[in-house]
Amino acid sequence: MDTLDEIKKILTEILDIEGQEITPETYLVRELGTESIDLLELAVAINAHFHIEVKDDEIFVKALRLHLQKAKDEGFDPAKYLAESYPALTTARIEEILADIEGGPVLKVKDVQSYIEWQTKNKDND
Repeated sequence: MDTLDEIKKILTEILDIEGQEITPETYLVRELGTESIDLLELAVAINAHFHIEVKDDEIFVKALRLHLQKAKDEGFDPAKYLAESYPALTTARIEEILADIEGGPVLKVKDVQSYIEWQTKNKDND
């Protein structure tokens, strides 16, 4: 099972966006117009399809700006703090997010994919 292909199918169904190209680099909010109700549906669909626990903040980086503010307030390195808060994201992706934060919502398809693969791996190791 290809995780990316499954995510594309789920997104196409939830967002009714047949024919629109979805890549790992596609922004869910900026480009696909995903709203909070869509993210809720996406979380439920991912849970059902992949049989993993879906934590909204971790998969959708919902508290990203709060984590960044806390890191700033407490004098922590933002990248390291985000790595602890979002263990499914790679160091390279965290750096990418930090560079892109001013552009708006940073959630990409590849972030959802990373979360699913991370959760699946951790579930298999239990």
